[in-house]
Amino acid sequence: MIPLKTGSEIEILRENARIVRAILQELIRAARPGVTTKALDRLAERLIREAGATPAFKGYKGYPATICTSINEEVVHGIPSEGRVLRDGDVLSLDIGIERKGLYADAADTVVVGTPRDGALELIGVAREALRRAIEQARVGRTVGDVAHAIGAYALARGYNYAKRFVGHGIGRAMHEEPQVPNFGTPGRGPRLRPGLVLAIEPMVWKALPHERPDDEERVLDDGWTVVTPYGQPAAHVEEMVLVTADGPEVLTAVE
Repeated sequence: MIPLKTGSEIEILRENARIVRAILQELIRAARPGVTTKALDRLAERLIREAGATPAFKGYKGYPATICTSINEEVVHGIPSEGRVLRDGDVLSLDIGIERKGLYADAADTVVVGTPRDGALELIGVAREALRRAIEQARVGRTVGDVAHAIGAYALARGYNYAKRFVGHGIGRAMHEEPQVPNFGTPGRGPRLRPGLVLAIEPMVWKALPHERPDDEERVLDDGWTVVTPYGQPAAHVEEMVLVTADGPEVLTAVE
């Protein structure tokens, strides 16, 4: 069953989404060369609790931190550490989730720490444009396949590959709800979108190498969490919470 949100729940989700986006922007400003990813994690937890919320990731299926800090070839679920120091030129993906008043919010963004290296800004730009195109499909009567196809088709057209095993999702009363929203799909397939559905749409992409096949997959490291690209190339992960309305998609986590 795909849960739809009531009017009162949508108002709380809007509030939670604004909190998540504001904290994410603070983390981005704090991500400088010489800063440890654990320091970012501590900052995130303090800001979340000061906002009257609870870290949604901490303890989830045993995850040991408040946020995910994925650097360079790490696609998603990188674990913050005192020993991981940000360096000039690192591609850093930050993923954050909260619970407040019984409802969840989740967002992610990718930035360059310090001076961009070759291809870094293009990588991030492709991820963000794939997200924009996917959001444009989040309309009443369209399908999950329409949203998913928008991500994968654009990435492939630009010479990029995308995550196969890790996907976006519905969000609201739980952090992960149905439907799953993959990075690829078939237009017209899957559940139809209805007003009141809230999706966390999250493209995860990397530049495809000449010998890389479109079906090459990301892999999980021995820590059981950190996901890396198949051949070590940098990745970008961006995520917005999107409400499907009769008037079109409303990006709840949009930068104000």
